[in-house]
Amino acid sequence: MTAEPDREEDMAGPAGPLVAWDLEYRSKGRLWGGNPQGIPPFPAGTRVLEVGCGDGKTLAALAARGVQVTAFDLSPSAVRLSKAQLRQGLYADLLVADGRSLPFRAGSFDAVILYHVAGHLRSSDRGQLAAGCTDLLRSGGHLFFRGFSCEDLRAGKGTPVEEQTFLRGNGIMTHYFCEEEVASLFSDMIRKSITTHRWTMHIRGEPLVRAEVLATFQKP
Repeated sequence: MTAEPDREEDMAGPAGPLVAWDLEYRSKGRLWGGNPQGIPPFPAGTRVLEVGCGDGKTLAALAARGVQVTAFDLSPSAVRLSKAQLRQGLYADLLVADGRSLPFRAGSFDAVILYHVAGHLRSSDRGQLAAGCTDLLRSGGHLFFRGFSCEDLRAGKGTPVEEQTFLRGNGIMTHYFCEEEVASLFSDMIRKSITTHRWTMHIRGEPLVRAEVLATFQKP
């Protein structure tokens, strides 16, 4: 069993994301309820990489559509939960891996799904992840991005780690993006679309704004 860090600062270090996320999945099980959102209409047979598969909600939906899914997560507990989501007859290649060192050949995929993963890394690691994902796409392939916006109600809450990056009490670090920052992260790609999606949550009767940046890029 991985030892829990003694200080909050330790969670922002190299081992921090693994410790924090694995604790979350081991203690809470499936973290994400409801139906998967924002899945592109991939034709059957499309080779798709899901970066950070979490509890398997998205990859199971992709596999049910006949998509050739490869998915990984930093957390072994998350990968175990993902395997449990694959009903009889569904298949996906699943592995434990770190997005900062992707174990795949260049040009292996038609599409990459990068939903709410880059925001849990430091700035230098986000750049490394973005470059790796770009390299894994075939020419003409698409990358689909989601990350919390700096307009989100949780932006600014927690211990500051970097600009617009905060560490919460559970040890999970979150960065909040603006649209141009996302565009800059994938500057070697063709920007197909980028927008901020906003919706309202009512907490104790008060309407509060949730927001995320959605973007699609194409490899030249």
